[in-house]
Amino acid sequence: MAFQAGLLNIGGFLAGHKIVSHVTGFATFFGYEISTGSGNASSMLIVPAFFLLGAMISGYFVDIRIKLLKKPRYYITFGFMFFLTCLIWFMGIVGKFGTFGEHSVDLPDYVLLMLLCLVCGIQNGTISTVSRSIVRTTHLTGITTDLGLGIVRILYRKKLKDKIIDEDKANLMRVGIITFFVLGSIAGGYLFAHFRFHGFLVPVLISGSLFSLMLYFQVLKPRMLN
Repeated sequence: MAFQAGLLNIGGFLAGHKIVSHVTGFATFFGYEISTGSGNASSMLIVPAFFLLGAMISGYFVDIRIKLLKKPRYYITFGFMFFLTCLIWFMGIVGKFGTFGEHSVDLPDYVLLMLLCLVCGIQNGTISTVSRSIVRTTHLTGITTDLGLGIVRILYRKKLKDKIIDEDKANLMRVGIITFFVLGSIAGGYLFAHFRFHGFLVPVLISGSLFSLMLYFQVLKPRMLN
């Protein structure tokens, strides 16, 4: 998931020279656009609103169902991600997002960012719920902060004694998420530079595989057993 997030972020950046899942950045740009009197300020709020919408979709199909002691529908959230990445790829190759790599403020660029933010919001919300708000896969600020705290806890292991539990595993997971996000960005840099919008086929394959697995284990396999 972190690898896919790295791919989506670099893909969105190289396609339209704009950040994707960094909501803080959009808030910063919004403040800048307001201060300069630009007409693009509203766009800077609409894009992260789709990240919020994605998190709400995940909350409806996963988080709230867990809270109500019902079976979370992971196959639906991953299905949304699969459909949206397919849509992004298709719209890109037929020219709906304009020229790949062109720096502009046209509507197609913002539509691409909105769809990418929607995917990242669904992904982040789903993984956040599964990990009980410990893991984030689409941005690294929180994970890096947690890693810094975790390293200090390890250094003071003898004094803390039983006050830290499985900190080694948690730190390993944090390092893994950061590493795979960076690897996704590196791979995406080469991928999108050579294949442009066709590079989104890799996130399509990743999300499609996860959707197929969830659909099998949550829907098809229980029906076969019955």
